[in-house]
Amino acid sequence: MQFDVLVVGDANPDLVLRGDVRPRFGQEEQLLDAADLVLGGSAAITAAGCARLGLRTGLLAAVGADVFGAFTRERLAERGVELITPGSAGGTPTGLSVILSAPGDRAILTLPGTIPALRPADVTDALLAGARHVHAASLFLQPRLHAGLAGVFARARRLGLTTSLDTNWDPTGRWELGEVLAETDVFLPNAAELFAVTGVDPVDGVDAAAARLVRAGTTVVLKDGARGGRAWWPGGGAAAAPGLPVDVVDTTGAGDSFNAGFLAARLAGRDVPEAVAWAAAAGSLSARAAGGTAAQATIDEVILSVR
Repeated sequence: MQFDVLVVGDANPDLVLRGDVRPRFGQEEQLLDAADLVLGGSAAITAAGCARLGLRTGLLAAVGADVFGAFTRERLAERGVELITPGSAGGTPTGLSVILSAPGDRAILTLPGTIPALRPADVTDALLAGARHVHAASLFLQPRLHAGLAGVFARARRLGLTTSLDTNWDPTGRWELGEVLAETDVFLPNAAELFAVTGVDPVDGVDAAAARLVRAGTTVVLKDGARGGRAWWPGGGAAAAPGLPVDVVDTTGAGDSFNAGFLAARLAGRDVPEAVAWAAAAGSLSARAAGGTAAQATIDEVILSVR
């Protein structure tokens, strides 16, 4: 096997702005506390977290031949992630996200750029055959990949891989997934995404929303912010793990580091309850610095945290 995990999705720089980040128009100038240009994209941050936790990690993402693309390639190489770039990006510039990070909340402005360029055909059988697991991220930012991801996951399963999905937010508000979840072994949403995907009223609670997907055979692993994580799986299993107390600098990418913690544990043969604990620890520790990758946990940090 070339990779323990093949991550499919988005890779781009994030410009993270902290401080007085609520814009006031009328040409008013505001002073920030900090600005950091860091590796971004849910798939890229998840891939970096997986590599940090010792997994042989490949990332399939469309990245342009420009300064933002060069930055993205350099940061991934520093993390030990092998970037595979298909020819579908053409001459399109690399995407960019500007993150306005305030205490307890954030807003994200994204220039799609190369992000939507990835196609189902780019995820070849040869790539899949060299991996144990395939994870897809930021699906709603990639309409062409979205349209064929169910088929990609079906091919992966026939080749013996397990599959996981983190949709992230749907800017259109439609939240249509088609047949993708039927081919997804592990779905990794936050609460808002879980309610939106299932159509369950939040008043009915996350247990009811998760049950709707578990009945169809999908394990649901919920990112629950500072509270940690929860999981439900076929056969009636359920588990929860608390987040770690840390001095929070920036929560950008914490959910992606959570994904990495869960995948690393499962691919190491750990059971779901322990994998949720790994996920909650990895997500918490990643918030210790600005951006999604600067403070990602090592395997030793995670193991020490969950003892």
